[in-house]
Amino acid sequence: MLKKIAVADLRLGMHIHELCGSWMEHPFWRTRFVVTDPNDIRLIAESGIKEVWIDNEKGIDAPVAAETREVVDKGVDEALMNAAQTGSPQPAPPRRVAMKEEVERAAKICATGKQAVVSMFHEVRMGKAISPEVAGELVEEISSSVMRNPGALISLARLKTADDYTYMHSVAVCALMIALARQLGLDEKQTRDAGMGGLLHDLGKAMVPIEVLNKPGKLTDDEFRIVKSHPVEGHRLLVEGGSAGPVPLDVCLHHHEKIDGSGYPDRLKGEEISFFAKMGAVCDVYDAITSNRPYKAGWDPSESIRKMAEWCNGHFEERIFQAFVKSIGIYPVGSLVRLSSGRLAVVLEQSDDSLLTPTVKAFFSTKAQAYVTPEVIDLSRSRANEKIVAREDAATWGIKNLDQFWVA
Repeated sequence: MLKKIAVADLRLGMHIHELCGSWMEHPFWRTRFVVTDPNDIRLIAESGIKEVWIDNEKGIDAPVAAETREVVDKGVDEALMNAAQTGSPQPAPPRRVAMKEEVERAAKICATGKQAVVSMFHEVRMGKAISPEVAGELVEEISSSVMRNPGALISLARLKTADDYTYMHSVAVCALMIALARQLGLDEKQTRDAGMGGLLHDLGKAMVPIEVLNKPGKLTDDEFRIVKSHPVEGHRLLVEGGSAGPVPLDVCLHHHEKIDGSGYPDRLKGEEISFFAKMGAVCDVYDAITSNRPYKAGWDPSESIRKMAEWCNGHFEERIFQAFVKSIGIYPVGSLVRLSSGRLAVVLEQSDDSLLTPTVKAFFSTKAQAYVTPEVIDLSRSRANEKIVAREDAATWGIKNLDQFWVA
């Protein structure tokens, strides 16, 4: 039986079924657990959450006086709660906001999302199933951020350290899959499935030894064989967990397949690879090559797009790759470009008008070979007298920590 009670009435031994509020408002990666630590009650109270659902068949009951809502029969609790949600008007999609407005929220989602993925991997290593509720809530939060401004979270998730890579990569690929799904015109369920596939695609790496995952040098043949087992291992874990749908299962198993049949684990080719697995392949590769890894520094985002275009025939389906480029831009956020004036600029935000006219921040003169007063320029404005003439390599100009010019 489920009961909704005030946080003030929480006691040790109660089984929390759901915390009433966004998962970002509380410090727990799971929402269903038995309260065994007094500190957990304190943390819930300090988070600002006022009420929780408890299950008195899995933990101790609350006094009748503590109930703030009628008891819901176990057999129909989820159906009633879902009916209450679907019976009311659906909320409007998040409004589109500027990059600078979304960055702070996106940073919080990245931080909390990373911790959620760390916890998921830990649970899997301990032989436990992942929580579908937590995974679903994380996908929803990422989706909302992408709808408000796709560049914010996608770009911030790229700024991972080598040690964070495995976990933040899952968050980043989830966001990229959602942005790509929207560009392809997929419906809400398909978009959510795509996001879940991105979030869980590398779950099998939980079974790969950390020293192999984070090895700074070249892998031996045996180590590479272990790493290549992660799609099959992840698929097995999701099947055993029993909560993943067919799309996440397929993306997990086949995101390393290639159009020409040279991928793994099944060497599928062409139309043998599902639409969602083809999406996963593009998103996985982009985040991998633009991120700092234990054995290499990430490539510039626009250079990565150029490289992927060269690989398109053998690796990716062209239609999906083209949609991917439209979703993040020819010059993604964080790209270093040279303007017609000779100044170097970093891309801040994409334009709705053209992939060639993003908003940039000019900060370096190639003529004087010196930093200049930063200037933000919307290249899509008719009054802008600048245009992008080339990509540039930061190392060529001795520019270090390029990201500081756009993250701020």
